[in-house]
Amino acid sequence: MRTLIIAEAGVNHNGDIEIAKQLIVSAADAGADYVKFQTFKAEKIVSYKAKKADYQSLNLNDDQISQYEMLKRLELSHSDHIELKGYAEKQGIKFTSSPFDVESINYLQNIGIDLFKCPSGEITNYPYLKALAQTGSKLILSTGMANYGEIESAIQLLIEHGLKKENLTVLHCNTQYPTPMEDVNLHAMNSIKAAFDVNVGYSDHTLGIEVPTAAVALGASVIEKHFTLDRTMEGPDHVASLEPNELKDMVRAIRNIEKATSGSGIKEVSPSEIKNKQIARKSIHIIKPLKKGEEIIESNLISLRPGDGISPMEWERILGKKVTTDLEANHMLDWRDISN
Repeated sequence: MRTLIIAEAGVNHNGDIEIAKQLIVSAADAGADYVKFQTFKAEKIVSYKAKKADYQSLNLNDDQISQYEMLKRLELSHSDHIELKGYAEKQGIKFTSSPFDVESINYLQNIGIDLFKCPSGEITNYPYLKALAQTGSKLILSTGMANYGEIESAIQLLIEHGLKKENLTVLHCNTQYPTPMEDVNLHAMNSIKAAFDVNVGYSDHTLGIEVPTAAVALGASVIEKHFTLDRTMEGPDHVASLEPNELKDMVRAIRNIEKATSGSGIKEVSPSEIKNKQIARKSIHIIKPLKKGEEIIESNLISLRPGDGISPMEWERILGKKVTTDLEANHMLDWRDISN
């Protein structure tokens, strides 16, 4: 199964269209399937007095501006969306964006987005979920901060309002940036799969590429990971993002894990190792010369490479037999050398 890899540019463009284009180039160069941004109007999603999350204040190194002010600086305009979508298509990568309000859902549908992502913070937003379901598009539902009851309610709501279950993928997620390893709880991904019989994946906010790679080994069908041009840039999400070479490493690792887990599951000799059997295994050899008719005793024998003679697993079977001809030291025994 091929994992869908979403390179999450998010708001790491810092409000600069040229940085956004560089992010698209990096995502395409890394081999990701989608590059994803965020679509919102600050006044539609946050009050003027709302505080920033602790990680946002820390990463911005500025506790004075409000969450509204921070988000206002990171909005993408209509012309930005159109330009970036076209630019992504030219780079050979699909463009999508996470809407954060109903108006943004309708907007993205109008410009032709074919994959929607519900951010973790919207999983309890009834009108938002209803609008998402009514797009008729494929949908990814992120579950950071959610419990089973909230996930169940969201899935039921989406299906009741038109979403086909086969078009839904539920992502396990932790919304702390960066996520401590001890809080990842990666097996929850497959617990969600078992509980709700849905496609599952993982949205990662840890540092590094180990956890998303492990998620693919555990069966994730979608991986989402933030990336940036430079982790030292100012902004709320840069510090928990991969840099371009790391994103490329993650994609390469995921594609390798796909190959490594694509076998039949039957333990058998693989085509690439057949040639190694004779080299790595051993056969029964004699330590010293033996004369015709001499009895084979254990002290005369040794297991040595190569393995194209009598297997050492036949050791007991040949003890006490007599040799049919004179044999030199270090001779590899053949069944023709032994009397019945």
